[in-house]
Amino acid sequence: MNYEIESLDEAKELLDQTIRLYNEERPHMSIGMLTPKIVHEHNLKTEKVWKTYPWKKRNIVNPIQDDLITVNV
Repeated sequence: MNYEIESLDEAKELLDQTIRLYNEERPHMSIGMLTPKIVHEHNLKTEKVWKTYPWKKRNIVNPIQDDLITVNV
């Protein structure tokens, strides 16, 4: 599909529609098949259902600035 955006206003409108779809209409598996809007509006607590990957740790350049402790200090 080839689609060309003609103006900045059109780009902003398409972005707004995409964000609205993501937050208000599309259910998310990671929050119990609810929408972020519902979870936020009702202050619901959701169970974490996504995986964590221990090998994807952040590389910390400055632990004092980042307020984290590195494992290889």
